[in-house]
Amino acid sequence: MTVLLEVCVDSVDGLEAAIAGGADRIELCSALDLGGLTPTPGLIAAASRAPIPVYAMIRPHARSFVWTPADAAAMLADIDAVRAAKLAGVVLGAALPDGALDIELLETLQARAQLHGLGATLHRVFDLVPDPARALEAAIALGFERVLTSGGAVRAEEGIVMLYALVRQAAGRIGILPGSGISADNAARIVQAAGAKEVHASCRETFAHDDSKGVELGFFPARQGSTSASAVRALKHALASMG
Repeated sequence: MTVLLEVCVDSVDGLEAAIAGGADRIELCSALDLGGLTPTPGLIAAASRAPIPVYAMIRPHARSFVWTPADAAAMLADIDAVRAAKLAGVVLGAALPDGALDIELLETLQARAQLHGLGATLHRVFDLVPDPARALEAAIALGFERVLTSGGAVRAEEGIVMLYALVRQAAGRIGILPGSGISADNAARIVQAAGAKEVHASCRETFAHDDSKGVELGFFPARQGSTSASAVRALKHALASMG
């Protein structure tokens, strides 16, 4: 079984490293330290030249998954920009105050994406819903290709029971894309236990920032992460070695 590897990146260097390491698909973001926000126009332009499919995150800020009308307008404009750049798809999510999916807004966003012929992934807003089984059926009805989820846990390895249940419920009608904490060390175990056909990982190496003054002034985080081509390559090898 061939397992597809999606790598999330938030810089041009990260994009190049993911491609060099053998990623099959890219989730393009800015600010991965905040869980991923809408990528900048320059990063989108760089990704438009990628030789593999690129899905852009559509998330205007990190305050909430409950969007205002102004947020929604910005998201629609961002979807248009992704289409203009000829990327493959978008990564979407929207919630109501009680945590359930905002079906009305997701219908609007999906209609714009589908108008442009863009694929769509439902992002980890899914991990906050009160009723995952009901939310999965809604995602199917909305026409999402896949759901990115950790199974509601901090790390996918801790959410295997839920991931397995979601794969069973999906029954091929939608993809279940395990993500969060996936590496070469645990990917095969997660894939085999959940029955997944694709995985999502950051493949990032973290290191202390060497500009102490910049850290003190709040310009840089104390620890930074960058996509590692060798980590992507190791994860690809682990997936390819599953027997």
